[in-house]
Amino acid sequence: MPDAADPLTPKTYVLVHGAWHGGWCWRDVADLLRARGHRVFAPTLTGLGERRHHLSRDISLSTFVADVMGVMEAEELEDIVLVGHSHGGAVISGVADLMPERIRALVYLDATILQNGESAFGVLPAEVVEERRHKVAATGGLAMPVPEVTAFGIPADHPRAGWVRRRLTPHPVGSYESPLALAHPVGNGRACTYISCTNPLYLPLQPARDWARAQPGWSWREIATGHDAMVLAPEALVGLLEEAG
Repeated sequence: MPDAADPLTPKTYVLVHGAWHGGWCWRDVADLLRARGHRVFAPTLTGLGERRHHLSRDISLSTFVADVMGVMEAEELEDIVLVGHSHGGAVISGVADLMPERIRALVYLDATILQNGESAFGVLPAEVVEERRHKVAATGGLAMPVPEVTAFGIPADHPRAGWVRRRLTPHPVGSYESPLALAHPVGNGRACTYISCTNPLYLPLQPARDWARAQPGWSWREIATGHDAMVLAPEALVGLLEEAG
């Protein structure tokens, strides 16, 4: 009988995207994981991607947490490897705080890490926050406009650059302004891995990387690609996800 820690043992992955993205960004990773026998769910958070028609000023970080919990409950998922990319890191922390019994491991992929009561705008560099708030105000105060793909470490002439550019959607600003509520430490006792994308580094996330690397019991991995590793290096990322699981 295969050992549960064997990367080849089929597992259940829930992949949570970051700002401006949708479940679509995990396409290649999900295909590879499924081809290896794993179950994969890649929900799109409220107001983004194919759910952009639900964009609202009322969307908060709690909305995103509820989105992921809803999928876990509706699909009756257990023993989950829960992966959060970028802003999705804050989301998976919130889910683990409320549903630890359903989670096998957490993977923070070049991700935001918030402590109880912190918001994304509260931990990002001041100049980044000022720039994003200015753009939000200039477009009606509802959402952060879509940046160029190079912001995610994707070269403008990359073969998938156009595919990503066509799918990015404005991001509900409320999810950056609202605090994360945690009753337990980040990770809530689950096995945690942080994967840092190193080429190039997405500098606004350096405090999160430093914090994660200093945590006793957390695993640290690196992947030599830009911030959107699921787009730029899906094969290498799948190997790390199987190992973390």
